[in-house]
Amino acid sequence: MIDTLELTAIPAEDEALRTDIRAFLADTLAGVPADRRARSWMGFDADFSRALAARGWLGMTLPREYGGAARGHFARFVLSEELLCAGAPVSAHWIADRQSAPLILKYGTEAQRRFYLPRICRAEAFFCIGMSEPNSGSDLASIRTRAEPREGGGWLLNGSKIWTTNAHRSHYMIALVRTSGTAADRHQGLSQMIIDLSLPGITVRPIEDLAGDAHFSEVFFDNVALDAQALVGTEGDGWQQVNAELAFERSGPERIYSSMALVECWLAHCRAANIDDAQTRAALGDILTQLATLRAMSLAVAGQLARGLSPATEAALVKDLGTELEQRIPDLVAQALGQAPERPAPPELVRTLAYVEQVSPTFSLRGGTREILRGIIARGLGLR
Repeated sequence: MIDTLELTAIPAEDEALRTDIRAFLADTLAGVPADRRARSWMGFDADFSRALAARGWLGMTLPREYGGAARGHFARFVLSEELLCAGAPVSAHWIADRQSAPLILKYGTEAQRRFYLPRICRAEAFFCIGMSEPNSGSDLASIRTRAEPREGGGWLLNGSKIWTTNAHRSHYMIALVRTSGTAADRHQGLSQMIIDLSLPGITVRPIEDLAGDAHFSEVFFDNVALDAQALVGTEGDGWQQVNAELAFERSGPERIYSSMALVECWLAHCRAANIDDAQTRAALGDILTQLATLRAMSLAVAGQLARGLSPATEAALVKDLGTELEQRIPDLVAQALGQAPERPAPPELVRTLAYVEQVSPTFSLRGGTREILRGIIARGLGLR
């Protein structure tokens, strides 16, 4: 059953991080237009990620012995909020820092922790997540990519993944694969593997989206030889592990702040043009009231993570509601702008609105489709 989401406050020592983060972002992002900042957690900039690492702002939840800051989930929440609301290009390190590192810390061997975690904290190892497959979509239990024991030890990997964010720019993939049984066995026989994407037999093909970007890729595995250390956690426990991992992916501020660069640019236009009509006020009120509620929910999930819980159902709820708002924001902004045609929007706002409108359909796909999430929520509530 779903636990109660309790109102949660950010501790003062973590809230205090905002001052330094904002100063850094104001300097680093000075002059970057809103349509570029709208890409934010899909914007890839390895140098920016290394600059964050140099300040100790990667691996904030990891122990110091692995290169982390040992600050906890609230510190990372503050950092994530500031990065996303400023429109910082965080895509290079985002998946590794958000979910790959916590997964390896919890389920990995000591050798895996010693090898991967310090590299993640230094922005030297970027990760992607291999979950969705052709003809499977968000139904992860039906995956067919297979790793079989090979002679002499290790695994032989065959299959494919699709809609894999930044696979063409990442060093490693953590993939959910089948190590026993068949797709008919559903949750049984699934395991997670760390895959070095430079290995022979791996082909990565970027997929261009409507906005002309190439965030996603399809990845093919043709008799890829993995060593025994590729296995993360226990063979056959991949389903339980991946659900714990998805709690990190689905609950964070990126599920409510993807359109913030657009909102900021729109409000700047409204102030400059003295636009203060009823439609604009209604649109802004709609956005702000939902944001406040969703932020409180996301913080509550961060509190559960801080207590060592695995709030998969609660995270699915935040993600479902959050992406629904994210997709509504460009429509609300466009409708409000239409009420004042005599004061046309500046080119930067037009470009930003066009970009967010083009990519917003993906908001309810990444991290699990709305249908899959609502199935998880229904099970958590005991409705199915």
